[in-house]
Amino acid sequence: MIKKEIFLGFVTGIAANLVGMLIYILIFSDLPIWETLQESMRGGFIGTLITAGAILNFLPFFYFIKKEYTYRARGVLMASILAALVIAVIKLS
Repeated sequence: MIKKEIFLGFVTGIAANLVGMLIYILIFSDLPIWETLQESMRGGFIGTLITAGAILNFLPFFYFIKKEYTYRARGVLMASILAALVIAVIKLS
């Protein structure tokens, strides 16, 4: 049961990150979504997009904390840590 709750939080965190990235792209980019992602990888600012998307993880995290879904909040936190690790690997390579 605990693993299921953590997994649900993790999936929620990844989904919130992706939605945040899409919102950021739709607001600030004139290019289509796929072209923006390709250009950000070529230009070396994909980490910035991931970071902008990760900001949206605050919403489910604090919602889960307020509703006392502690394990789901841990899953969202794990998704945020994964995003940070991906950004670190991208920046260091």
